[in-house]
Parts: sequence; C-alpha cells; structure tokens
Amino acid sequence: MRKLTLALLCLISSLLPAQRLNNQKEAVAQSSKSISEQTVHQSVQLETDKVFNKLVKIRRVFHENPELAGKEKQTQEKIKQYLLDLGLEVQTDHYGHSVIGILKGDQKGKKIAWRADMDALPNDYPDPEAFKSKIKGIQHGCGHDIHMAIGLGIAEVLSKNKKSLKGTIYFIFQPEEEAFKGAKEMLNNGLLSKINPDEIYGLHVTATPVGQIMVKPGEMFAYQKKIRIQLKKGLSEEELNGLTKKISTSLFRASPGSNPWEIQSIVDPKIGLTNPDTIFKDYLFTDGKFNIYSKNNESFLEAYLYETNSSKLDKIIPEVQKIVEESGYRNQLLSVSFVQENPTVINNEKLTKSAIEILQHLYGKNAVASDYGQVPFFNDDFAYFQQKIPGVYFFLGGSNFEKGVIAMNHSPNFQVDEESIRIGVKSFSSLMIERLSRN
Repeated sequence: MRKLTLALLCLISSLLPAQRLNNQKEAVAQSSKSISEQTVHQSVQLETDKVFNKLVKIRRVFHENPELAGKEKQTQEKIKQYLLDLGLEVQTDHYGHSVIGILKGDQKGKKIAWRADMDALPNDYPDPEAFKSKIKGIQHGCGHDIHMAIGLGIAEVLSKNKKSLKGTIYFIFQPEEEAFKGAKEMLNNGLLSKINPDEIYGLHVTATPVGQIMVKPGEMFAYQKKIRIQLKKGLSEEELNGLTKKISTSLFRASPGSNPWEIQSIVDPKIGLTNPDTIFKDYLFTDGKFNIYSKNNESFLEAYLYETNSSKLDKIIPEVQKIVEESGYRNQLLSVSFVQENPTVINNEKLTKSAIEILQHLYGKNAVASDYGQVPFFNDDFAYFQQKIPGVYFFLGGSNFEKGVIAMNHSPNFQVDEESIRIGVKSFSSLMIERLSRN
C-alpha cells in the first residue's frame, strides 16, 4: 500500500506541470475569447453610430415614398442598390418585389436569416412628421420604414465585420406583409430550395418605450379567427342583434374587470405586457359588433375573435352552435364556421432563450424585457416563415412619451423615435454574430 501511494504521488507530481500548463492555456483561450468578443461588439457599436444618420435619411425616404402591398417597386430598387453598394450578392427573383441580400462571412458556419417587411398602409391619418408621405392615401403607418432601415443597418454593420462571421446571413426584405401573403408566397415560390436558413429573426416596432426589446417563447399575438354564422332568413334585426350580443357575452373571457381590447394599455406598467399580471393573457373576445348582412334569402353574422389559448380554439364553433340553438334558433341555423384563420407568430423556445441570454450578456439585464402577454388585433405573416424555420420575432419600442412620440401602429399620429433604429441595429447585429458562432 505504501509503495502504491508513493507511486501515485510521483505520478501526480509529474502531471502537475502539464495540468498547470493546460489550465493556463484554457485561461488564455477564455481571455482571448473575452477580448475578441469585446472587440467585435465594440466594433458593432462603433459602426452603428457611424451609419446611424445614413439610416435615418433612407428611413425618411421610405416614409415619404410609401408603396402598398404588391407595388413596392421603388422600395425594391432602393434596397437592392443599398445592398449592392455594400458588396452583397442580391437576389430579386423569389416573389413580387422581394429582395434578398446575401452576406457570407470569412469563416464557414451555419445560415441565419433576418427578415424586414416593406409595404405601407392605405390610409390618410394625420402624420406629425415633417417628412410626410408624398403619396395621398398611403402611409408607413405601421413602422415598416423603420424595419427596412434596421435591416439595411444590420447588413452594413455586419459587412464591416465579415471576419467575425462564421457562416452566412440572408437579409430577406419581404413584400406584402399587410396583405398577410408575402411570406407565404415567397415560400410557395421555392425560397427554401435556394437559401434554406437554419434560423430566422425579425422584429416589429411598437408603442413601448424607445429601444425596449421585448420577447417571449411561444405566441406573441392572440389567435385571430373570423367566424361566420349562417341562418335561414326570417329573423328580425332585433333578434339578430340580440343573438350576436349573447354570443359575444357568452364567449367572453378575461381577467376580472379587465378590457384586453384596449390596446393602448399594452404599455401600462401595471397591466401591460411587461407585468406578470398583465390583462393581455388568457382572454377571448369578439372584435366589436358583428357584421350582419343578407344574401340569397339567408342571414350571415360575422365577427373576428381573439383567443390566447390554442387548446381552446377547437371548442369555439361547438360553443357558438350551442348558444344559437339554446337561444331558440335551432331550426334557423345552417352552419357555423371559421372563414379566416391565419397562423400566429410562435417563437421557438430554445432560440428565444438563447437570444435573451446573448443580449443581456452583451448589453445588460435591462437590454431585454420579458413579455407576459399576447397582443390582440395585430399579427404578422412572419408566422409562415416560423412554420418552416425555427425563429424569433421581437417587439422593439418606438415611443418617446416625453417628446409626445407614440408608436401605436395603424393609428392617427403614428410616430417613431428614430433612436430605435440605432438600438435595433446594434443589438441585433450582435445577436447575429453570436448566433452564427453557436451550434
């Protein structure tokens, strides 16, 4: 036993210098990695600041020259030229007026996509900006001009950091989001047979405080369904109105005393999206009054529903049928169906957690706010990409309440603090670099 112990001691002693050397090498490697990480993200911040004014300028050009879904021709040309000037490979043959910029890093690795939508809205709301739309009846009233500026900014910043990129980034500038068809049509036209990214990311500017990034795993929006109730003609207007009111009241579900349809409350720190007790979770409601009309001796009742719980979606139609029948209209009822049911944005859990960890590690715990709810009324066809590619969709705050800037999408006086561009470019350029380096 003594001989064995001495032998072991000798062996351990002989290994200690080697072990110390290995530990030193590991420490140096970690230190080098830390220094390298600091250097590349310092470069990201520096390059973002350099390009910021340029991005503000092109955002304002987009804002002054909006184009509706399917008509984004000038927008396409501006984006195409910008990306070509950066030295990126550019493709415009996927669908409609889409543009894809391809940035290949100096090192091999996986493939990531960043998506920005391009189209504007058909409205003529009051616009407080000095650089108002020059096209009557068309506005960038949802923030897609900001999205395009951020996408171009990420492309430019990362093109200056190609040596740090371990793979390829595809910048997808997608048309026809407001028509909820651009993403689907790009996929139907063989997008994935040509670029096939491993992950996809995107954002939407919204009414939360400027620069606040908000995200969660799972659904970011409520499920939106358009329901239609078909009845034999013969019911009076009073009977039909009474029936729709009963349907709305019977289906309604929300936190006691809350009104989840009051979309302006999403920014309220007490009941908004960033509060665990938010009113924007576990609800079901109908969107205002039903549309009632007659056709071919039949009556139709239609309304949009907003439901947060996917497991309860299949129960809605049987429940409505039951309400109609128990209201005394069994013999008049012809059918109950969903006539529109778009998919909703559902963030990949693993990628979302990774993105949060990366951004908080690089830019502090306050860099990302937790989202505890689901937004009603809005949605995004980014959901179609997520059905094929694991992805994450972020909210980016654009409001500056002290300046009176309120980024409430699709609303009069919609305005975005352009500082959100800087924060978006910096944060998501860093995220792309880090995600490329991870398996």
